[in-house]
Amino acid sequence: MGDRITIGHSACPHDCPSTCALDVELLGEGRIGRVRGAKDNTYTDGVICAKVARYAERIHHPGRLMHPMRRKGAKGSADFERISWDDALDITAEAMLVAETRYGAEAVWPYFFAGTMGLLMRDGINRLRHAKKYSQMYASICTTLAWSGFIAGTGRLAGPDPREMAKSDLVVIWGTNAVNTQVNVMTHAVKARRERGAKIVAIDIYRNGTMEQADVALLVRPGSDGALAAAVMHVLFRDGYANWPYLDKYTDCPRELAEHLKPKTPQWASAITGLSVEEIETFARLIGTTPRSYFRLGYGFSRQRNGAFNMHAASCIAAVTGAWLHEGGGAFHNNGAIFRWNKTLIEGLDARDRAVRTLDMSRIGPVLTGDTADIGNGPPVTALFIQNMNPVQVAPEQRKVKAGFAREDLFVCTHEQFMTATARLSDVVLPATMFLEHDDVYQGGGHSHILFGPKLLEAPGECRSNHDVICALAARVGAEHRGFAMTAREIIDETLQSSGWGPLCALEANRWIDCQPDFARAHFVDGFAHPDRKFKFRPDWKRVALGQPRGWGAAGTLPPFPDHWDVNENADAAHPFKLATSPARNYLNSSFNEMPTSRKQEGPPRAKINPRDLARLGIGDGAPVRLGNERGEIELIAEAFAGVHEGVIIVESIPPNDAFAGGAGLNTLTSAFQAAPLGGAAFHDNHCWVKPAATVAAKASLVAINDRAADQALEKCGKP
Repeated sequence: MGDRITIGHSACPHDCPSTCALDVELLGEGRIGRVRGAKDNTYTDGVICAKVARYAERIHHPGRLMHPMRRKGAKGSADFERISWDDALDITAEAMLVAETRYGAEAVWPYFFAGTMGLLMRDGINRLRHAKKYSQMYASICTTLAWSGFIAGTGRLAGPDPREMAKSDLVVIWGTNAVNTQVNVMTHAVKARRERGAKIVAIDIYRNGTMEQADVALLVRPGSDGALAAAVMHVLFRDGYANWPYLDKYTDCPRELAEHLKPKTPQWASAITGLSVEEIETFARLIGTTPRSYFRLGYGFSRQRNGAFNMHAASCIAAVTGAWLHEGGGAFHNNGAIFRWNKTLIEGLDARDRAVRTLDMSRIGPVLTGDTADIGNGPPVTALFIQNMNPVQVAPEQRKVKAGFAREDLFVCTHEQFMTATARLSDVVLPATMFLEHDDVYQGGGHSHILFGPKLLEAPGECRSNHDVICALAARVGAEHRGFAMTAREIIDETLQSSGWGPLCALEANRWIDCQPDFARAHFVDGFAHPDRKFKFRPDWKRVALGQPRGWGAAGTLPPFPDHWDVNENADAAHPFKLATSPARNYLNSSFNEMPTSRKQEGPPRAKINPRDLARLGIGDGAPVRLGNERGEIELIAEAFAGVHEGVIIVESIPPNDAFAGGAGLNTLTSAFQAAPLGGAAFHDNHCWVKPAATVAAKASLVAINDRAADQALEKCGKP
């Protein structure tokens, strides 16, 4: 076997800004060995996360779906029978046509997200949507809050080359646990520390892996980032660190900002953030005395009701100091704007009808339970076709989601790799390929590369790609578009060329294209991307260029300048704790839930609670507890954890629903509230109560649930 190992080149398809370039051991007979990061890709730099390194455990998992299935038992019974592809597609198409005939095309809702980040396999479902005028989907669940906050200041979703972190003298990792979620950030930040003596500052709401590796760790209360940013800028103006020549040339109203910030002192911010005055002063001075400061702004701190506002506030600091002028300086969140894709062919944008209603994906629970605030005067959704998404586990307000899926008049077809919580509640389940089993093209939001992921393996069983399934359904429901008659490679090739990136054969030969703009464009040397070329300290939130539909979110209510905006779901007498659902190291949303090593390493779900809070509640470390609020309750294990402020709880996410007693998963407690200015799910902004679990046996039950699942998977995979 060893003589037959060859190396195949690909790209990681998962929902992570790193989009790592991969070298994959191909063992022959359809099997892979170790997966490694490509050393010759200057961003990946040979480093990938452990869960992708052991991808053989996932792609060869005995629990993969291999054949189409139809539900034969009651909804939710997970009682399925094997059927042919023709039957599965015919049943699904018939249900979609019945819904369309009875209520109109808007009764059908194709629903997807980032289970794969490949542009064709992820977004090709929209071609079917547009060709048939099915209900539109507002993709709000992940990026909307962060992107709108960053664009409010710069006017463009781009920034300094992420590899410049290695050339910085101060790397501020704000609101992202990069050790868990994008390990390559740490690669370049640590390189700066090793080679330049740079300092790494981490700002987060609990002491996580990134905080442990930082030189300065600032533990803030959830939703208080705007207060910290305002106080830092107060010190910069107060102590003469503001770069006035830069401010006058590149920003909209620096004197008004300075005046606004006069009362936003470190003492004021200390009471809000939980930081000491000295911590805030020291951090501000470090920024003020380090011109080459790189602010790496994450998604996590934006997942609050005030998250977009806080993202903007944090991005303002680099404009006050003029850090943008320096290589290794400025603020970066995502590079999405640099790729200039023409996705007309992939998504069928030439067939889009903007009069068709749009439904908010984060509010799938309210949508499926008929909330008139969501469906308006339109028809109910009676046919749901799902790819790349597991809403029964991932979407907020899980009780409503489950209630919607339980409707007898709702038909659900899920195209999946595993029998997820969503697949179990479906009427038809279709087996999907994984990334090494089809062709696709990827972009790195956290870096600057376009990468090609070629088909390296034949799909097992009867698995089919997203593109193949969409085209087969299109033929059955009467959808017409030239993309349905094209192969995946043909669509990728035409998309690359029409976007100005050359033919697929060139990308395939070179493995990736580095799209990083030059220094002047990346650092906005010729002005920011607003009509007046100014960075906006006082943005017009109603005009943030993110293409929001119908003005969702309260754009007109945001304060004019960076501040602490107190609109979050605050703790109260009935719900004295704040809960955040921060990402776990071994899961990625619900992906990797099925991997035995991931499940074994994560163990049963645990609520990280300050020991003083546990003592006041009379609850011991390791005791079973219930967490609840007006949206429901869950049962898990308490973990005494000194790395959070009192009154704050962290449950690392997203454990499988069935890892919780009774199957009520973590998103039972999260809200589908549409946060300002443009909507978006505030997953880390939840109040809750904590109570001891009802029975002494609860802990043993929770541990047994998780140990049994992990042990069974390990046994099936032949692991010791």
